[in-house]
Amino acid sequence: MLMYSFRNDYGEGAHPAVLALLLQTNMRQAKGYGEDEFCARAKELIQREIKREDADIYFLSGGTQTNLLAISAALRPHEAVISAASGHICVHEAGAIESSGHKILTVDSADGKLTADQIAPVLALHDNFHMVKPRLVYISNSTELGTVYSRQELAALHEFCQKHQLLLFVDGARLAAALTAPGNELTLADMAAYTDCFSIGGTKNGALLGEALVLTHNCFKEDFDFISKRGGAMLAKGRLLGLQFLALFENGLYYENARHANRLALRLKQGLIQRGYRLLSDSPTNQQFVLMPRPLGQKLAQEYGCEIWQDGEEQMCIRLVTSWATPKEAVEELLTAINDEQ
Repeated sequence: MLMYSFRNDYGEGAHPAVLALLLQTNMRQAKGYGEDEFCARAKELIQREIKREDADIYFLSGGTQTNLLAISAALRPHEAVISAASGHICVHEAGAIESSGHKILTVDSADGKLTADQIAPVLALHDNFHMVKPRLVYISNSTELGTVYSRQELAALHEFCQKHQLLLFVDGARLAAALTAPGNELTLADMAAYTDCFSIGGTKNGALLGEALVLTHNCFKEDFDFISKRGGAMLAKGRLLGLQFLALFENGLYYENARHANRLALRLKQGLIQRGYRLLSDSPTNQQFVLMPRPLGQKLAQEYGCEIWQDGEEQMCIRLVTSWATPKEAVEELLTAINDEQ
């Protein structure tokens, strides 16, 4: 029998406050396609949080859809995306970006983050019209390895992008985890100031589903209504997405959920280090990557549903992910199980 699963942060349904608001408003009629009062209120709350009343905000159902629409909306046919090789658009989206006709230029990164020094050689290589033209830099915060950008790092990357006429897009599927990580200085207002477009993930932070896409640069904004509709992303019952972000942002639930997930992940991290295990990355967020003997890794993957991240002959790396709903007892149980196997 499978114990509590540490496979991902969207295994549970939704936070009770989200469900309560959906139920409370269920019998109220509303306009369709995101033009309802609930979406309007949720957009106002997000605009206030990011301190940008001029930002356009769209509610979309999933992360891959959000990344695809944002990137394809901003790029001309000959333009390309720069991403860390571990980036979600490279590894976990089944060629969605490539299907839109845009090449992804990858950069190796040990910690999942990108810097100006890593991007500069890509620009130098693609210096003529026989090649694709780099136009957009894709990063995620937190990254696929659970690491986070500092304010200084994001500001420097943004400055570099502006200097070289590059757009900066941040995949924020786990942005809440980054913003509530210990030592973090970034705010949602900083995200709006230092990027041209970013998403705010709901799916992995207590919503049933949904991402909020924040557009600040005009090249993302132009005709996005048409792009969203044509891409099959405009729900007739758009209220369902707006209501969830209303629940997340009305009383700080967006941050509260992520703090809980991070707190339990860091308890796991502490316990693993105390037991002598090495970690693949120094993650302060709700994803932890632990290196361990292969037999133990296989056993934990089977019993706790955690994902095998890297698999070797003698050693493997498993990913442990906590969520807004993870009980602290489950974390202690997992640490005890690891301890018993040593």
